[in-house]
Formats: sequence, structure tokens, C-alpha cells
Amino acid sequence: MTMSMLEFRVSHDCPISNISRRYPSVKMFEWSNREQQVLEFIVENQEDYEMILEELMEIDVKIDVMSDDRKVHLITRARSCTAGVETVTETIEELDLLEVYPVVYDSGWEYYRVVTFKSEEFGKLLRKLRESGFEVEVLKRSTFEGFLASSLSASADAMFSKLTEKQMDSLVTAFIYGYYDRPRRTDIQSIAKKLGVPRSTFQEHLKKAERKVMSALIPHIQLFRAQLSSPMSITLATETN
Repeated sequence: MTMSMLEFRVSHDCPISNISRRYPSVKMFEWSNREQQVLEFIVENQEDYEMILEELMEIDVKIDVMSDDRKVHLITRARSCTAGVETVTETIEELDLLEVYPVVYDSGWEYYRVVTFKSEEFGKLLRKLRESGFEVEVLKRSTFEGFLASSLSASADAMFSKLTEKQMDSLVTAFIYGYYDRPRRTDIQSIAKKLGVPRSTFQEHLKKAERKVMSALIPHIQLFRAQLSSPMSITLATETN
């Protein structure tokens, strides 16, 4: 049976959406489960970063905040953005639809993707959202041609699609040679020598691979971590000379 995909965007009065509206250069992404949501903010401008972090600290539904000098991860109670009405995610869950993450925030708009075997559900969704006061624009309606598993949760596609072949090879090679064992059975210099490549070249591929994989994993780890009993809040101070 063929699945259909609907891509649409909504605009409404919400603390998170309003931040993306005031700071259009900020990249914002959201992952969610039934209990919490993880919001990732990638900020290029240091001045904007300080102001955004200050605003986020005032959100009364936050659970944890983790930040460095460029990226902020905020964990909040799920479905807390729109007081008095159902959120987009709640509306999606009421219908025979499946939401595909992440949600993307851009200049005050929230971008969603949903899939279903029953295309008539799309009309129900759009009608319910508009009745709830959301401004809604349909961007694309198409046949879903991917694998459903690659569109959900921490899939292989989400984890590894941004890695180059050399980065994937370096990660697998390092694992096979025991670089990640404790204690380590080898080091970067030894692996590079066996491969016949400069140490700096292999190290660069490996570190970039590690960074990309961890960046993809962190939102899912935070969602799982937030379900545990003890909260975690970490803010890394920026070093000054």
C-alpha cells in the first residue's frame, strides 16, 4: 500500500516560534516524545546567542538546558507551547497520521512532515489546525518513497547520512583496531601507519565523524535521559583569555 506525505508549515503565538521570528538567522530543530521535547538552537551570532539563552532560561516549562558558545539544547515538558489549545503534535496524534522529525523552526514558521496510508487524513488535519487558530500553509504533497524506519527516531539515515565515505571508513577502522576499547589497544598514529596515510589526515576524518554522529545522537539521548528521575542541567562557560 502506498503512503502519502504532507509537508506544511504553521505560524502562531508561541515562545519558541517567537524566538525564531525575532532571530531569523538562528537554526532551530525539535524532537519530541509524549513526555518531553528537545529543542536545538544553533546560533552563529554571539550577541544573539547571549540574548536567546537569557530568554530560554525564563521559559517556565524547561527541564534542562545544555549549552556551549554556539549551540543550545533545551528540554521542556512536551506540548507546552500553546496554552489553551492543542498543539500541532497533539492534533497529528489524534488522526491516522505519523509525524516525521525533526520539526524545523525558521523565521516564525514551524515546518512539519506527516505520513499516512489514508490521504484523506491530511484534509482533517489542516481543518482542525485552522479551527484552532493556526495559520497553515501546505508546501508539498507527495508519495512517500523512502523507508519508514529511516524517517523515525534515531535511524541509520539520521545518524550517518552526513558522513563522507572516508569519515565512515575511519570510524569503522578505529573501532576494529580497538581504538575505542578500554584500555585502548591502539592509537591514531598506529592506525594511520597501517593504512599508509598521514596521522593528521586520519585524525581529521575520525574526529569529524565522531562529531557528526554525536550531534545526531544527542537529541535522542536527551529525550531518553529526561524521562529518568534526576534532572541534569549543564552550561559550559566560554573560556576567556
